[in-house]
Amino acid sequence: MKPNAWDDASPDGDEGSEGFTPLSAEEAQALRQRLPNTSLLRVVLAQALVGLVVSGVAWWLTAKVSVAWSALYGAAIVTGPAALFARSVWRMRQVKSAMVSAVGLGVWEGVKLLLTLVGLLVAPQVVPQLSWPAMLVGLLLTMKVYWVALAWRRVFAPNT
Repeated sequence: MKPNAWDDASPDGDEGSEGFTPLSAEEAQALRQRLPNTSLLRVVLAQALVGLVVSGVAWWLTAKVSVAWSALYGAAIVTGPAALFARSVWRMRQVKSAMVSAVGLGVWEGVKLLLTLVGLLVAPQVVPQLSWPAMLVGLLLTMKVYWVALAWRRVFAPNT
């Protein structure tokens, strides 16, 4: 019988543990220094900065204030919920239970998503002469800050 590709055991019955070695304290410390934590506050501030830049570029390119406001609103409906999420994660750092932390993280991620969707739905009422393309560009470029933060961890790491 052919072994299942998802099984950890090798075809000869070995459990496959020979490839795993736990890190020593020094190796773990070196790994933490090489891959530092990312500061959520810095990510949210970078998102706000990107939103302002995108709004300014939109105004410069089109000379229309409504386009600039649309781009800024797109950035705001990402940055506002992200700031609320960062605050909630910061407050959850003292929770000792992994289950409570995981559930809280999921709940606050859902709140963040819901607030962003509500922001999209009410956009025509909030921004006069809404430019959907400008708003979506502001939203997308602001969301991409997460990827930049992952790529440039050292820039977004808190000072230690």
